[in-house]
Amino acid sequence: MKNIYSGAKRRVRDTFGTHPTATVPGNAARIHEEFPSEGDLYCYRKQRGVNLGSWFVLERWITETPFKAAAAPAQSDLDVAKGENAKGILERHWDTWITEDDWNWLSATGINTVRIPIGYYHICGADPSVLHSTDFAGLDDIFAGAWSRITNALSTAYKHKIGVLFDLHAAPGKQNADSHSGTSLEPKFFSSAKLMSHTIDILATFTKHITAYGRENQLPNLIGIELLNEPQPGSHNQALKKWYLDAIRAVRKVNPYLPVYISDSWMTDQYADFIKSSGTEFTVLDHHLYRCFTHDDISTPAAEHARRLRDPNDGTASLFSRTSGKLRESCAALVVGEWSAALNPASLHGAGDEVQAKRAYVEAQLQLFDQHCAGWFFWTYKKESRDTGWSLRDVVEAGVFPTGFRSIKGTPAGEDSERDARKQAAQTSASEQHKAYWSQYPGDYEHWRLEEGFSAGWDDAYLFARQWAELGSLFLEEVGFKGPWMNHRKEQLESRIASKHVWEWDHGFIQGYVAATEDMTNVSSH
Repeated sequence: MKNIYSGAKRRVRDTFGTHPTATVPGNAARIHEEFPSEGDLYCYRKQRGVNLGSWFVLERWITETPFKAAAAPAQSDLDVAKGENAKGILERHWDTWITEDDWNWLSATGINTVRIPIGYYHICGADPSVLHSTDFAGLDDIFAGAWSRITNALSTAYKHKIGVLFDLHAAPGKQNADSHSGTSLEPKFFSSAKLMSHTIDILATFTKHITAYGRENQLPNLIGIELLNEPQPGSHNQALKKWYLDAIRAVRKVNPYLPVYISDSWMTDQYADFIKSSGTEFTVLDHHLYRCFTHDDISTPAAEHARRLRDPNDGTASLFSRTSGKLRESCAALVVGEWSAALNPASLHGAGDEVQAKRAYVEAQLQLFDQHCAGWFFWTYKKESRDTGWSLRDVVEAGVFPTGFRSIKGTPAGEDSERDARKQAAQTSASEQHKAYWSQYPGDYEHWRLEEGFSAGWDDAYLFARQWAELGSLFLEEVGFKGPWMNHRKEQLESRIASKHVWEWDHGFIQGYVAATEDMTNVSSH
């Protein structure tokens, strides 16, 4: 079958938005051009990432040094800001916690994306009004310098071909009870309509300024904004859903095509249904997975934690399978925004080789994420003290994290007759199985659409990998956000595939993409 994408070439990314057809704010017209753009390559690839924890939003258990002169109880950013020499302490930390050596390590290891937690007060250098009537009012001078470090993070990440997801970890009034939400005070976010509304204004402000910076500096690596980290709505669950919709609208008004990430508040099914019913495209549901805090976690041996994650019928694996499929159909996706190698010591009791026990647990998580998720972000990149559960640097060094989690080298450029033969064989097999299955249910079908979808999916997988290879990526890159990508592709093929039988094309596309990805992996391993 003819390769309908054989002439596609990468073009320079539009510097306003992340969508290849975006023009200017408020302009609804879309210019259908060849893609993927460079921005597409960042936004749609499978994210194998890490959180740069305690860089801007400080956490004392990760980095003790900035808290040495903090005001009591010395647990949060506000406590540091109210202590002695806060401006100097914070700016020194921002400049030394993540350096060029760290970016080099990340890119060489295979990390292609970072999630950077920030507080609303870190934005005051771009717009001081974000602090008005908040707990950080009057602290402009202390935090103003954060903005240049935030924008520099985006620039430096791009030099290393690393995408950036900015995450609002601390909102005015605190969205949860933890000190990593900015203060050591009691949370009042959900009890204040004024604070909730102000946070939406802050998100729009941040989107405006970070988009402008990306446009001015031709940076295509902003992959999204996470609206709120780990909100704990309690009885305000419906209020959070309404707030999400209002916040998404505000962000998309500034940048219509920017992927928006939302926390599932550990109610994954409920928020997958919410995304489906909302009709918002390229919305990403963020789930945080830890197995070291609850009574059940503590009483479960490490080997059993790993076994459960590998069991497709067990709770987490079943949840991921169910919700990721639902989200893909909604042009959305599931990511794990935080996870780790950490287990409670009780889970490791009697495990024998602790490194091997942790490694099996990590490998089970990676296998689950690669099967069902568009990406993942380990928590966290590093700590001041050695930790083979939470610090990626230490986890990798100790052998707990498999160094071969990425396939090195991309696909060969140009046409490949052997690859075309493998494609045809895989396409024929998929078509025959599809026809055989639906022959049990006589009806009106257009099975040829599956073949076209399969061809499109296969070609896109190779196109995507080849484009990354041309950009100099050392690793084989693939589309992680298959639902949004497939919808993106169909916009350009609307006249070809508009039909009640488009579901057959969709099925074929996913099968073709998966088959090509397996083909690339097999070829690169030889």
